[in-house]
Amino acid sequence: MSARARERPRADPRWTLAACILASSLSFVDGSVLNVALPAIRASYAAGAADVQWVVNAFLLPLSALLLLGGALGDHFGRRRLLVVGTGLFAVASLVCALAPSLAVLLAARAAQGVGAALLLPNSLALLNAAYEGERRGRAVGIWAAAGAAAAAVAPLIGGWLVDTVGWPAIFYINLPLALGAILLAVMFVNESRDPGAGRTDYAGALLATAALGGMTYGLTRWSSSGAADTIAIGTVVGGFVLLLLYLWVEKMRRDKAMMPLTMFADPCFIGLNLMTFLLYGAFGAAMLLVPYVLISAAGYSPVEAGLALLPLPILIAVGSPIMGQLAARLGARLPLTIGPIVVGVGMLLGLRIGSHPSYWMEVMPAVSVMALGMAIAVAPLTSSVLGSVDQKHVALASGFNSAVARIGGLIATALLGVVLAHEGEALVGGFHGAMIASAVVAAFASIAALTLLGGVKMKKAA
Repeated sequence: MSARARERPRADPRWTLAACILASSLSFVDGSVLNVALPAIRASYAAGAADVQWVVNAFLLPLSALLLLGGALGDHFGRRRLLVVGTGLFAVASLVCALAPSLAVLLAARAAQGVGAALLLPNSLALLNAAYEGERRGRAVGIWAAAGAAAAAVAPLIGGWLVDTVGWPAIFYINLPLALGAILLAVMFVNESRDPGAGRTDYAGALLATAALGGMTYGLTRWSSSGAADTIAIGTVVGGFVLLLLYLWVEKMRRDKAMMPLTMFADPCFIGLNLMTFLLYGAFGAAMLLVPYVLISAAGYSPVEAGLALLPLPILIAVGSPIMGQLAARLGARLPLTIGPIVVGVGMLLGLRIGSHPSYWMEVMPAVSVMALGMAIAVAPLTSSVLGSVDQKHVALASGFNSAVARIGGLIATALLGVVLAHEGEALVGGFHGAMIASAVVAAFASIAALTLLGGVKMKKAA
């Protein structure tokens, strides 16, 4: 029998859906559970503000820079293969995180987790796209997204309990059974899928993008944590910017073979959508890192209580996003994409009421819930609009790029938070308030970008 014939009995798409949910949940779980563990990680290593920033950004940097390359490698070498490789790398790196004897080892393992996530995330969606057709494809993607939201909801609670009772290294052990299940299902029951002609294995572009983001992130982190723009900080930011220009030149020369073909930016709607994504997710990412950190470090919350405080976020986003997706399909995307960031900004301003002894129901919950409501208004229309802003052949690439832009927004925001994380007690609360005001202003600029640049945006209807 041929290899193709031998694979047919393993082609039940439900196994593909299960494998993709388990694999992609690694990134969702890790991202949401880490925030409630950051104070404990900082205390265990006697780390500084810049170290806390790098615990987050060591993961976000390779994920942001390599997400598009990860999808291209899957197209070229096989999506199931890259899903398994990425999941395996994520699992091994998680084990190293849990056992890390020093902060340097933890940061290296976090970077390896980011590389693994950059391989598994785009290929999990690509496998779903290949396994399902028509309405069943849309239903499968909806289940995949809902499962990610559920994982994000449960993870902080489990993680907070583990930090309280076992210690922060235990949060990384959560990833091991998920990874093992995903690998076993993928190897045993999922058909291989590839499209060699679509694979943009742009190694030079990936290297330059990583170096550019790394230089700018290091410089911003050094500046924000020390409060002084020294020669090294300025030099690395400038060097990162020069590498970014070089990256754009390489992408221009490679044309359609580039990791990110620059012809896609001819449409002002595509530019506007990604500018809005960068601003909105940067502001939101800063708030989501700071809220649990301040609740634990300055307000006396336990990690479990901080996890519970964030529970409205995944619930409202999971419930509200499908509703807003349907409304936006009828009313158009421009209105919700203008209103959503404004609502997020109002939630951030409500966060100014959070002090050293906040009441959850009167101060914390309103701020978190309003931010979640704003994101619920914006997320589904944003995704559909990004897909509708490009030709059909560039849909997967546009989606991957927009996802990378969202993570770059969080990367840059985290790099700027050192001035807040360096404080304790009342000074930490004051810095938190200043950061929430700045985040609200950035969210307002995201709304302005949507209002002024998205006049002709189209919605992508479900297949």
